Amino acid sequence: MRRLGLLALALTPCPALADPLPAGFVRLSDLAPDIASDIRYARAFNFTGAPVPGYAAAECILSEPTARALIQAEAKLNAEGYGLILFDCYRPTQAVRHFMDWADSEGRELADDIFLPDLDRTELVPGGYIARRSSHSLGVAVDVGLRRLTDPMLYPDLVAGQRCDGTLNERPMDSTLDMGTAFDCFSALSAVSAAVSVEAQQNRSRLREAMEGAGFTGYDAEWWHFRFAADPADTPQDFPVTSAP
Repeated sequence: MRRLGLLALALTPCPALADPLPAGFVRLSDLAPDIASDIRYARAFNFTGAPVPGYAAAECILSEPTARALIQAEAKLNAEGYGLILFDCYRPTQAVRHFMDWADSEGRELADDIFLPDLDRTELVPGGYIARRSSHSLGVAVDVGLRRLTDPMLYPDLVAGQRCDGTLNERPMDSTLDMGTAFDCFSALSAVSAAVSVEAQQNRSRLREAMEGAGFTGYDAEWWHFRFAADPADTPQDFPVTSAP
């Protein structure tokens, strides 16, 4: 019986272990596990309507200097009673290629109606909403939102009738705070200078001040996108997003 038990144990498949990260990259959860996250491309709630190739886990991976700068921004917000929500961090180049293929494809699904309510997929690359080369693939860019520390995290799903640039109660709620649009909203209202509510302007300013104070630069067309300016990385990566071994 003992030999049979040992044989059965030997034949039991073990879970696959993630490969070590390339030199210079870290999982943010190893350094700051309390930063809230909803890594969108690891699940179906994103503009493509399905999990994105390259995202084998809902993890935030970054270059180490970028990760430490992000922790600095989180600390500033925490002192004010707020915190970050991580939507995307390192992005494999295979995911970028998938976005290009999706943008070139025909069709209109529920996710299109929510995230690009007034646009066609073919307009996204010419309009600058999707790029063929992304600073996310360098590990130096993040997509982030803002939350109150005392409020629960919200994990929205695809719901018919919603649009990302609708009123707070009519759009997917990434947070209890009004940011003017949902994350990844392909709309003119996503621009930092867009005419959104006073509350949304204040929330965008709070987020931007914390990120810029930690060395990040924003992107005027997307209130959520920031790049760590001090990291000189220039080689896109394609290793998958995985959990720790």
